[in-house]
Amino acid sequence: MKKDLIEPFFATLRAANPQPTTELEFTTPFELLTAVLLSAQATDVSVNKATRRLFPVASTPQAILDLGLEKLEGYIKTIGLYPTKARNLMKTCRILVDQYGGEIPRTREALESLPGVGRKTANVVLNVAFGHETMAVDTHIFRVANRTGLAPGKNPLEVELALMKRVPRQYLVDAHHWLILHGRYVCVARTPRCWQCAVERYCDFKPKTPAPG
Repeated sequence: MKKDLIEPFFATLRAANPQPTTELEFTTPFELLTAVLLSAQATDVSVNKATRRLFPVASTPQAILDLGLEKLEGYIKTIGLYPTKARNLMKTCRILVDQYGGEIPRTREALESLPGVGRKTANVVLNVAFGHETMAVDTHIFRVANRTGLAPGKNPLEVELALMKRVPRQYLVDAHHWLILHGRYVCVARTPRCWQCAVERYCDFKPKTPAPG
């Protein structure tokens, strides 16, 4: 994608969705951190179903600790990899209580030191909870960035760093939401829905099959 096409690409996405946000349900930074931690290799829909049961019962680090591992597993057992995620969440809650007074740290280094929290999760929390200009590259963003030519890269970190350089500053805080939603609903993995795409004119990808019907 040529540099002069990037601004209208994002302007079009913003016009269609002026205030994008995550599809994970949360009301506090801790609930967001929990939801993102649980969402690895799982759908937002499945995570939301579980947290709708969990959060009314335990929505703080101390409440999760008081709940205990076995009961926590019972609330999240419908989510893939739930035993590992439950253990990581318990360890994270202990650190949050002991080292941060139950609050969520606001630096990447501190977030990534928490069990089960990687770079992508830290980026989501920094962006969504605290408004930092970060780029949480998931499979959708990785695909869209490469397919469109917006920010090609061989791995998520390469794509993230390329996006941070190429996305105009005025779009940066919301860009990862637009790209995720675009990849989830339009620029899908197997057959991208180019005939439904509002930003098709800016994209490097050329569909190999005609629109259905």
